[in-house]
Parts: sequence; C-alpha cells; structure tokens
Amino acid sequence: MSDIENEYQVQIKPNEETDFTFPDEVVIIPIMNSPIFPGMIAPIILTEDKFTPELDDILMKTGFVALNLVKSDLKDETGEFVPEEEIDLESREIKTRDIYKVGVLCRVVKKLKLPDGSVNVLVHGVKRYRASNYITEKPLIKADFEVFDDILETDEELDAYTRSVINQVKKLSEINPYFNEEMKLAMLNSPSPGALADLVAFAISLDIPEAQDFLETLVVKKRFAKLLVYLRREKDVADIQKKISDEVNDKVNKYQREYFLREQLKVIRSELGMDDDEKSRDIKRISEQLEEIGMPEDALKAAKEELERLEVIPDSSPEYNVTRTYLNWMIDLPWSISTPEKIDMNTARKILEKDHYGLEKAKERILEFLAVRKLRPEYDGTILCLAGPPGVGKTSLGKSIAESLGRKFYRFSLGGMRDEAEIKGHRRTYVGAMPGRIIQALKRVEVNNPVIMLDEIDKLGQSFQGDPASALLEVLDPEQNKSFIDHYLDVPFDLSKVLFIATANYIGNIPAPLLDRMELIELSGYTIEEKVSIATKWVIPKLLKKHGLEKSDFSLGIPTLKRLISDYAREPGVRMMEQYVAKLCRKAALLKVSSRRKKKFAPRPNELGTHLGSARFQTELAQKALSPGVVTGLAWTSYGGQILFIETLPLKGKGTFKLTGQMGSVMNESANIAYSYVKSMLEEDIESEKKKATRSKSKKEDHTSEEALDFLSSHEVHLHLPAGATPKDGPSAGITMALALYSLATHHKIKTGLAMTGELSLTGKVLPVGGIKEKVLAAKRAGVKEIILPQENEKDLKEVPERHRKGLKFHPVSHFDEVLKIAMPRKRR
Repeated sequence: MSDIENEYQVQIKPNEETDFTFPDEVVIIPIMNSPIFPGMIAPIILTEDKFTPELDDILMKTGFVALNLVKSDLKDETGEFVPEEEIDLESREIKTRDIYKVGVLCRVVKKLKLPDGSVNVLVHGVKRYRASNYITEKPLIKADFEVFDDILETDEELDAYTRSVINQVKKLSEINPYFNEEMKLAMLNSPSPGALADLVAFAISLDIPEAQDFLETLVVKKRFAKLLVYLRREKDVADIQKKISDEVNDKVNKYQREYFLREQLKVIRSELGMDDDEKSRDIKRISEQLEEIGMPEDALKAAKEELERLEVIPDSSPEYNVTRTYLNWMIDLPWSISTPEKIDMNTARKILEKDHYGLEKAKERILEFLAVRKLRPEYDGTILCLAGPPGVGKTSLGKSIAESLGRKFYRFSLGGMRDEAEIKGHRRTYVGAMPGRIIQALKRVEVNNPVIMLDEIDKLGQSFQGDPASALLEVLDPEQNKSFIDHYLDVPFDLSKVLFIATANYIGNIPAPLLDRMELIELSGYTIEEKVSIATKWVIPKLLKKHGLEKSDFSLGIPTLKRLISDYAREPGVRMMEQYVAKLCRKAALLKVSSRRKKKFAPRPNELGTHLGSARFQTELAQKALSPGVVTGLAWTSYGGQILFIETLPLKGKGTFKLTGQMGSVMNESANIAYSYVKSMLEEDIESEKKKATRSKSKKEDHTSEEALDFLSSHEVHLHLPAGATPKDGPSAGITMALALYSLATHHKIKTGLAMTGELSLTGKVLPVGGIKEKVLAAKRAGVKEIILPQENEKDLKEVPERHRKGLKFHPVSHFDEVLKIAMPRKRR
C-alpha cells in the first residue's frame, strides 16, 4: 500500500458525527476545471441534457453531490491517449476509469435555471471523500463513499508553515489581482489551518495532476509544504510578468514623455522668441533646398507633400526616418545640373588612338557619333551597343567616349541581374527600400547627363521577381525615358540627357525588342600583328612599371611575342596575353633580385615552354598533299579563325551516312544537304556522260559519275570533323563537306594549298557566311595560298588589312560547279 492509501485507512470514520447527515450513496459529477476544496462555495453549470430529471430528484432527496476531477491522461477505445484540448465533456461519455476516486463531497445550496435551458447549481464543499465502490455508471455515476478529516498536528512547525504561507500571499497580493482584500480577510477568518491551505490553493492556478495531489494530501503540514512550492512558482511567474509589463510601460511612457516635453519646449521657445528646435531647422533647410535645386513641378509637389507629412510625424516614429530618407534622395538627385559638352574632333581622335589600337571601324563610327553631337547638341536618339569577344576594349571605348564628350562616366554590370527592382527600384512600403541602379548612378555622378555603361547586357537573368530586360526597355527608349518613373521616387525623372552605352559578348542572347533600341557596333578580335603592337606599345611598358622593372631588365622580341600569342593567348582580346606577359615579368623580377650580376631576361621562342609550361594551342598547317575525301575548311571560333580538315572514309554498307566530331544541329543539317546534293549532282552527270558518249567515242574517264554514284550507294560514308572534343556548329562548312564527299566518290584529289568556306543550299547555291576576316587570317597563318568564299562575302575582304591579303588568291563563287572547277581543275563537268 502507498502512503496515501495508509492515510485513508487510518482516517476512515463512517460513524463519525458531523454537522451534516450524509446519504448512503452519492451522485458523482465529473469536472475538468480547478477543483472545489472543502469550505469553498462555487457554481457548476450543467447543460440541459446533463441535468436530467433523475439527477434533479436525487439532489432534492439527498441534498449532496460529489465533484471528481477527470484524469488528464484519458485514453480512447483503442488505448491511445487523448490530448486534453480535444476532451469534450458534453459529447464524450465519461466512465468511472476516466475520473479520480478522491474528490470533494458538496452540499447543494441552490439551483437556478438559465434561459438557454442549462442549470446553475451552487455547491458548498464539505469534506474530502473517496468513492469506495461504484454502484452504477449509466445514466448517472453513483458510488458508495468514505469521508475524511484533515490530519492536524498543532505545534510550532505548523505555526511556522502557516505564517510562511501568509507572508508569501502578502507578497503575491502586490502583483496578483486574485489576492485582494476580501481574500486576505477570508484567510484571517479561516476556521483551521487546513481550510487556510485549501483557500490559498483555490486562488492559485494548479493543473489537474497538481490539484488532485493536493486534494489527496490529508496531513496539513505536507499540504502547506506543497503549497509553499506552488506559491514560490507563482511568485516567480508573476515577477517575470511584471518585469515584461514594466519594460513595455517604460518604453511607452518614455515616448509619451519625450513627445510632451518637445511640445512644451516648442511653446517655451515660441514665447521667448528663441530659435527653432532641430527638427524645425531641418524641415526649414529641406524646404529651402527643394526650392533651389530646380525640380520639375510634379516632383516638387510630391516632395512638398512628403515634407508636410514629416512635420507632423514624431522624431521617434520609424515612419519619420523613412520619409526623411526619401526627401534626402529627392534633394541629392541632379534635377537640373549638367556637364557642359566641349567636343573637339581632333582631341577625340587622339583619345581614341591613344587608348586603342586597331578597331578602325568602331573608331570611325564613334567619331561620326561625336560629329553629330557637335553639330546638334540636343541630339539624343542613339544608344550604342558595343558587341564583341572579351578583352577587345569595349569598356575602355566607353570611357574614351565619355572623355571625348567631357562628361562623367559611370559603369555597372548587368551580368546575373534577376530582379526588376534593380533597374526600377523598390516601392517604399518595403523595409530597406532603395531606388534602382540608374537613379543611384545619377546621384553618384551628381549630373543628369553622364555616360552610363550597361556592361554585359547579354547576361541578364530572369526569375519570379521579374524580368530586368523588360524594365530596360523604358530606360533605353528615347521616346519613353524622358519621363522614367522609379518605383522608389514615384515621380518622373528625365533620362533623355543620359548617354547609354551597352556592351555584350554575344548579341544572340539579347532580347529582340531590347536590341532594336540600340545601334550595334561590332568589334572583331585582334590579329597577331595587332596584338604584337598592343603588347609593345601598351602592355609591356605598363607591366614593367607594375613589377618594378626597367627596360634593361626585361624584353620580348617580336618572334617570341608571336609564339606566345599563337601558342598561349589565341583569344580575340588581349587579357590572356597580358596575363602571360605578367608571368614572364615575375620571372624577370625573381631573376633580378636573385642574381648578383645584372642580367637581362629576354626569353627566346623555344624557351617559352620552360617558363610558361606546355603550349595551350596547336597550330594546324595546310597539308601539301591531301588524299581523296579530305578537304581543308575554314572555321570561326571564340578564339578567332582556324583551319580544319574535313575527313571522309568509305565503309562496307548500304548507302548510309554517318557523322561524328561533336557537330551541332545546324552543321548536321548542312552535312545531310551536302550528301543529298552530291548524289543528285552525280545523277545529272550520268545523264550528261551518256549523251556525250553517243556523240563521240572518247576515252573513258578514270572514274565515271555512274561509278561514283554506285560507290556511294554501296558504301557507308563516315564524315568526321576533328578535333572530336570541340563542339562545332553553323552552316559555313557546307561546300567543304560537299567537296569532300565528291572527292571520295570520284577518287579525285583536291588542289593543294586550297581552303574554303561557304554555306551550300540544296540546289547548289553558295550562300554568305560570317567571320571572313578571322578565317582569312587563319588561312594566312596556316600557309594556305588560295581561298574559295561566297561571292556575297567579297565585300567583307575590305576589313582584312592589305598586308594580310598579300600572297593570297581569292575565288568568289556563287554555285558549287565553280567550286569543282577551282578545286579539281583536271575534272571537267
């Protein structure tokens, strides 16, 4: 048996005389809230379906009812625990296993029927009791019972417990509204220590297990000990609540106090004729600045409205800083401040020549643009887009344009930008809102007519936050940017005076509506000779100064530079070349500080591998003799032009066609067109050969067209474009692949020293292609003597410098028949 059970065994007094006559059995009403302890009077609300006539009769006859707490760990029919918040006494049928056996026996004082049909039963707690035997469970829970009295040992310890509880309640009464004067009076008039403990426990919030444990404690000393723990916990919680409440009140009172003091200070200053306070001076200063900066009427009206709002907003309000920041932006923007233009064409030409080598076409277009600006300064209808490979000088050209115009220059990159708000700003409703990059640029340069470079416009992104490319449409449209509205400012700003220059590496990634608003200036890559001049005039002197070297410490000869460019820095620009020259400069610096004797670092071409490692690129050279089925073509890559050998090989099969060499879809289609055209051309040759044979009995050719067609029909042809690891695409190898197939089928070799480029149509027409300059330069490097190109590309040869065209013979063609006559002079059609 437990200690509690032992207590109950000792205190069973069925025949004890009391002030009340208890019935033999009692009705038990389950309750979920705090228990009613002996000596307490409290109401119980019973719904209409719970207060049955049978219950009413029992209450009338006996005048007693028992209140038992429902266990907090109820289980459903499957044995699972039911959460306390899901327990509904109105709908759930409570069984005897769901309630505690120990409860409070109460006397019914009064019954009152309420308008909604429920009944308010006022009960008075009399004794602790225990249900010894359940008689019925439905429709009412009836049980035999045993009542208990408190176990009271009057001594000094009990007196100490009593005083401790009273002291704790006094402390708690200062912060807990439940312990009011009536509660204190009731405690002082308690008939016994046990009643005092029950009264205090009734006033504090105990959960069901704690309340039941307290109810089952008959020894008054133990009850006081538990009560002190509960009171201490209640005091700690109340202290924390008071601390939180005091902190909140202090903040509110501080704001209110500061507000009232400021208002009083205003009145005092006004009465004494003293200067305004800091806020008033600030508002006055803003008002004066708004009048002075020359804002448009719409913007000035919006700014004054915000200023009026600022006057009535307290300094301590977060809205004050938001409005103040907005007005600062409005004041700092260059609404009417411009840089005067001073265009001198000779100076502009010198600036372009000083900073850039080559790029003659781009320089000419820029000078034309500057000439128009000089004749008509208000001309603002052109937005330039400099397109070309990395490292060819797009950004530096933009700086040169700004310097030639005498304007301020600002650059920001659009690469990876995914949020429309980066261009048009955030609305002020967002925390930390700011204007877009365009307005920020104008604030930094402090003029409304700078040169703004939109770098990497082809690398704009897209996301759920919007499309920055669409936002740029308004910025770059001269008809719309006169009244550009940034979301943060929410007023029009004139961007028509700004000169926008965009840069891109690949125009195919620029959306068509955006590209339509810009004038394209394409920058091609530098030739080897141009790179050599750039390295000699700019790169090497700059790097010598950067690395602390003198001309006597380091030099690179022309042959060494050419080998470095062709084997290590073959990209269109000069960045990679600059990196490798810098690497050689570091070698020279190490040699200078390590060697006792002064020695010049001047590596020869064959020594580059020692200092820079293995060559990154291998130069293809034109072969003196090509076997049938192999033809030299010309290709354009991101590193410039290069030659490639198109190879064909016959295999045993049934007229199938196989392609390898990482060919893209366009090149794949071009190869199939070439194969179909060659077969069609051979069929036509067969007919012409038959007619020719009937007219004259000439000697039979080495390999007739009929044999060539039979050869293609009886073999699987494999066409390959080395190198296999390099992706290739485009239609410019059409005539080259067709000639390779024709050479394979007829067993005729191709003329040596010949290379070609051109798109082939299904009817044999040779169509124009791009990259002529780079392809011609590649052919020159590889030792090619003759070049076949489309007739429509003949005009592009003007872009190739005369020194590079020297020694080359060009054959413009418009049909594939002309290609055969040039490539196979012995083969006549």
